[in-house]
Formats: sequence, structure tokens, C-alpha cells
Amino acid sequence: MALQHTLSLAFGLLGNIISLLVFLAPVPTFYTIYKKKTTEGFQALPYVIGLLSSMLYIYYALLKEEIKYDATLLITINSVGSVIETLYISLFLFYAPKKARISNATLLFLLNGFSYAVMVVLTRFLATGEMRIKIVGWICLVFSISVFVAPLGVLRQVKRTKSVEFMPFPLSFFLTLGAVAWFFYGFLIKDFYIALPNILGFFLGVVQMVVYIVYKNAKEVLEDQPKGQELSEHIIDVRKISTLVCPEMSPAVILQPTVDITSDMNEVVQNIIIMAEKTEETKEAAMDDDASTKV
Repeated sequence: MALQHTLSLAFGLLGNIISLLVFLAPVPTFYTIYKKKTTEGFQALPYVIGLLSSMLYIYYALLKEEIKYDATLLITINSVGSVIETLYISLFLFYAPKKARISNATLLFLLNGFSYAVMVVLTRFLATGEMRIKIVGWICLVFSISVFVAPLGVLRQVKRTKSVEFMPFPLSFFLTLGAVAWFFYGFLIKDFYIALPNILGFFLGVVQMVVYIVYKNAKEVLEDQPKGQELSEHIIDVRKISTLVCPEMSPAVILQPTVDITSDMNEVVQNIIIMAEKTEETKEAAMDDDASTKV
């Protein structure tokens, strides 16, 4: 029994340390937002959900304290987490575009304000004792899963843009590591509402890290593609010019395969020179005709 208590305390402390690192992992992201003065493609949803989860677990821990259960480790880390998440959200709202600011502020009010208040009032007046703890525990479980699932919304953006710029690897890594620590803590103290969501959290964290590894070098490859596109557009523009200058020769120019831009440019220049020479010859012939007519 003493060994179980020691292990649960150790995993609880480890969970606190790792969770603190999880809360601090987005600091580089928000430093980027601060430097650029814009939220770019970043999303506030993970931080809104994270704040709500911390608030729920504080309430859950306080309910357990009422039945003489030591939930200090839950209260400490989630109190710190609530402060940090609030700072993140405030910074996001400050630099977000007007439309994003309004939508995220509305979401924050509905979830973290109205919904949380309704939940507290209903559970305080409509449930008692163990039943109240079970109800709040299930709510905490659902939102713990939401915390792990929320960053997955970025996966679609990563797949579309082939860039992991908006999916920080440290966040995924520490979420996975923290899930392991909190699972063993919940398992050792026999708290189903803490242990179960962290099983899913571990697997989702692994998925995020795998996606990061797959796409982390994809952006460098894509950076060369616009240059090729610009080159193609430049060739097309040159052909349009040649069509205007030399209409009767445009079919030959358009049908030729584009292998070397230098050869295409030389051909166009030659066409222009030929047309200029023909124009000069035409002018000289016209002048000779005029002269002969006068004579």
C-alpha cells in the first residue's frame, strides 16, 4: 500500500512537471504571433478547450477534497494551466483579425463562461455526494479527450499545405509523455476519469508526431515549385508577345515543345528580327516605287 502511494505520488509529480511543459510548449508559437503582430493560420480552439479542461478538473478536484480525498496535485497543475491558457487566449484575441477575434471571443464565452457556469449550478443543486463526482468526472473525461483531439484539426491543414509550421512538435511530444504519466497516476489511485482519457491521448499524440515527421521536410521541396510555375508563366507570356508581333508565325511557336527557355527566346527574337527586316524591305520597295513614279 505504501509502495502504491509512493508510486502514485511520483507519477503525479511527474505529470505536473510534464503538464507544465505542455502548457509552456506553445510559447514559441505565441512569440511568433507577437513578432509578426498577426495570428496567421494559428487556431485558438486548442487553448480554449485546454482552459475549459483545466477549469473542469479544478472543480472535480475540489469535489473530491470535500470527501476527504487528497487532490492537491490536480488542483496545482490545473490552476497554473488556467492562468497560462488565459494568457495565450488573450494574446491571440489581441492580434487576431476582427472576424476571428469575434468568433473566438464568442466561443470562449459560450464554453468557458456560460456552459461552465450552467454545469456548476446544475451539479451543485441537482446532484449530491458520489453521484455529483461521477457526473463531473464524466464531463472531465470527455473534455480531456477533446484536449487531445483539438490539435488534430491542424492535420488537415498540414496535409493541404504540406507544412508543419502551425503544428508545433514540442506540444505533441509533451502531450504524449504527459498522457503516460497521468495514466499511471490515475491507474494507481484507481481514478477511472483520469486514467482512461490518457490512453487515447497517448495514441493521438503518437499520430501527431508521425504526421510531423512525414511532413517536416515537405515544405522545402514545395518552395522550388513556384519558381517552375513562374518560369512556365514567363514562357507563356513570351509566346503571347510573339503572337502579337508575328501572327502568321504564331502556330509554329505555340506548337513547339518547351524544353529550353533559351532556345524559345532565341527563336522569338529571330522571328522579330525577320519581321523587322521584312518591314524595312517593304518600306524600301515602296520608296523605290514612289521614286520611279515621279520620274
